[in-house]
Amino acid sequence: MTELSQRRSTNVRPTLHLPEATGEAFAVEFGRFLDRTDGVAQSERLFDLLSAFALNFDCRWVAYGSISSSQRDLRLVRYDPAVLLNFSGEWQERYFEMGYDRTDSIVKTYRTRAEALRWSEVYNDVNTSEDERRVFDDAARFGLRSGISIPLHGPDRSFAIMSFAQAWNGELQNRTITYLQFAALHFHLKLTKFANSSEESEPYLSPREKECILWIARGKSSWEIGQILGISVDTVNFHVKNVLRKTDTSNRTAAAVKVLNLGIIEF
Repeated sequence: MTELSQRRSTNVRPTLHLPEATGEAFAVEFGRFLDRTDGVAQSERLFDLLSAFALNFDCRWVAYGSISSSQRDLRLVRYDPAVLLNFSGEWQERYFEMGYDRTDSIVKTYRTRAEALRWSEVYNDVNTSEDERRVFDDAARFGLRSGISIPLHGPDRSFAIMSFAQAWNGELQNRTITYLQFAALHFHLKLTKFANSSEESEPYLSPREKECILWIARGKSSWEIGQILGISVDTVNFHVKNVLRKTDTSNRTAAAVKVLNLGIIEF
């Protein structure tokens, strides 16, 4: 029996905060979500509202990432403004350090599907390799034990993938998945619309990225930063590369100066 199958045989609990949720209850919650997002033009606020809506269905963790037509993969880490997620920093770092972006079967499969994918479907698919299953098993150790991923197509060939994850094993009801799909598509279209019309905003840096660029501003090397923060040199360089991308700078010094001038960190 596979590890995921073993986990399924135990620790199974209901997947909804809405007891025996009726169609009316689903509709009410979705209507509230639409009302609350009306007029919102900030991606962070919109994501917070989506995350709150997902909690109605016991989906604690949400991840969204847009993908260009030429891009082959989607890292589940927050490396640019087009990625929004509330996954733990520990899981994001683990995902990168283990190279799961190269073996994540959700990423591999999303382009060929229009409907939501249950993670269990991918895990149990005969075409899923053991290396790909290992991503799910490892995610479970970080609290992401079950979930779905939703391909999202928008105007101007925009494309993204949205994932909703739960802390226990079990399957989301079909009706729940339908409403999460509606909410995800609403989020994607709204985000795409105001992102295309808004001016360039101050880049968002994660707490770890701020720490790394701050120590660079203080003259520390990647090895020294790794020792200070207790992370690997590769992880330090990964975060620094993200900062270069977000600040549109070509080297560490320029990135540190720009981040300081923008007031994102204080020396």
